Amino acid sequence: MARPKIGYRHFCPAARALEVIGEKWSLLVVRDLLAGPRRFSDLRRTLTAITPKWLSARLRALQGQGIVEREAASQREVWYRLTPKGQALAPVIDALLVWGIDDALGPPRRGEAIHPGRAMDGIVRYLERRRVRPARPAAWVVRFTADRSYTIRFDGERWSRQRGEAVADVVVETSPEGWVAFLAADRAGRRRWLRESGAEGRPERIEELASAFGPGP
Repeated sequence: MARPKIGYRHFCPAARALEVIGEKWSLLVVRDLLAGPRRFSDLRRTLTAITPKWLSARLRALQGQGIVEREAASQREVWYRLTPKGQALAPVIDALLVWGIDDALGPPRRGEAIHPGRAMDGIVRYLERRRVRPARPAAWVVRFTADRSYTIRFDGERWSRQRGEAVADVVVETSPEGWVAFLAADRAGRRRWLRESGAEGRPERIEELASAFGPGP
């Protein structure tokens, strides 16, 4: 096993964990691999600002710690996947997503890359972690462009998302930046955003969407 590059000289399980996983980009690599195996090019696309050098270094370090494994499907195709040790970080990522949406999100920043699919995956994990449970099944369609829509669904037990549109209780058409602004608002702001964006659906179903994210009033 590779030795950690940083040391806090302080005995604490949290400190030890950060020595293994706390370097820049490491947890975001884990976040992306929680959705399934990825190629180097896939990770570069979703991480956006990472350089090939940084990504190579992070993957090597995570492999050295037994968190990521590398599988060569052919000479030109290499896949990266989480080991069971890496999969065990899922609750850590989920807790960060909840805290990030509730307490750290803020409005979108200039030049900040927003990947709709990755945002939808994060929302499903958020709703599951927070145990958001509407009184009845629900389906929300978020339409970013004519060819980029997602359906977020609660079947009475679990949340899921699918690419494309299905029969829905609420339909919202927006931009990725607009959706981030919705998530970052307080409950009154989310209600106002849904009204101004022309969300389609019965008032009580739109209220379920407004109430599902972030701290209450």
